[in-house]
Amino acid sequence: MPRRLPPLNALKAFEAAARHLSFTRAAEELFVTQAAVSHQIKALEDYLGLKLFRRKNRSLLLTEEGQSYFLDIKDIFVQVAESTERLLARSAIGSLTVCMPPSFAIQWLVPRLAKFSEKNPEIDVRIKAVDSDEIPLTDDIDVAIYYGEGHWPELHADKLRNEVLIPVCSPALLNGPKPLTTPEDLKKHTLLHDMTRQDWQLWFKKCGVTGMNVNQGPIFSHSSLVLQAAAHGQGVALGYSVLAAPDIKAGRLVLPFQDVLVSRNAYYLVCQPSQAELGKIVAFREWMHEMFAEESHSDLLVN
Repeated sequence: MPRRLPPLNALKAFEAAARHLSFTRAAEELFVTQAAVSHQIKALEDYLGLKLFRRKNRSLLLTEEGQSYFLDIKDIFVQVAESTERLLARSAIGSLTVCMPPSFAIQWLVPRLAKFSEKNPEIDVRIKAVDSDEIPLTDDIDVAIYYGEGHWPELHADKLRNEVLIPVCSPALLNGPKPLTTPEDLKKHTLLHDMTRQDWQLWFKKCGVTGMNVNQGPIFSHSSLVLQAAAHGQGVALGYSVLAAPDIKAGRLVLPFQDVLVSRNAYYLVCQPSQAELGKIVAFREWMHEMFAEESHSDLLVN
């Protein structure tokens, strides 16, 4: 059965006139003449077969039916306005909310963000850091950085870069009294762990090193913290190459060995499929691919 809807322009005129109790103020709000508002109200009354307004002296009042109708429909207009604002905020070129793990924000995005802003000055990037490798895409998030195997069938996912784990330490530690010439020399140093001790265990196994005590050394909750601890000479970390790159290039960290542990996971830019071709998301995606393509040629990291 088809819905029975009154003329929407007439309904809009009625809502404004009922809210202001004035045809004149309603006309000003709607950018039409007072006569146009009066005509729309008359059309609505004819459609409903009811009087919605009455005049008393020089005042405009709602009839009992008009008051009841106004109370029923006024929230609908508020909801439509709010929904429209939310939609425009999401699709507007002016803002892009990007969600990601804190360490990726600190180590990778923030140092490079000025380059994106220079290239896309009309896009205002808003960074939201969340402690999760797979952040739920809520209404206030445009895109997110995921670290995983890429199995998110309900999302649009663009692979940005593979990841490897590399041993890193401060130059002072490398040149200190306990030489680091072979992986076996790590027995004399503190191991720094990024959330798990398993990574070092796998790295030693790949290198064919036995007899290492991977249960020693502190565990850090964030990659940025373990890299900072290594830069301060507190031990040797097994860091993620993408996140360690800024400190390596700045000379705060060095690689005592070239052996790497290839991760099963990679970095992905994800968004809702319906949003994948929005201009601001396309611009951010293309920029990230450009950045990673440039950095893939670095002799410090493995792509």
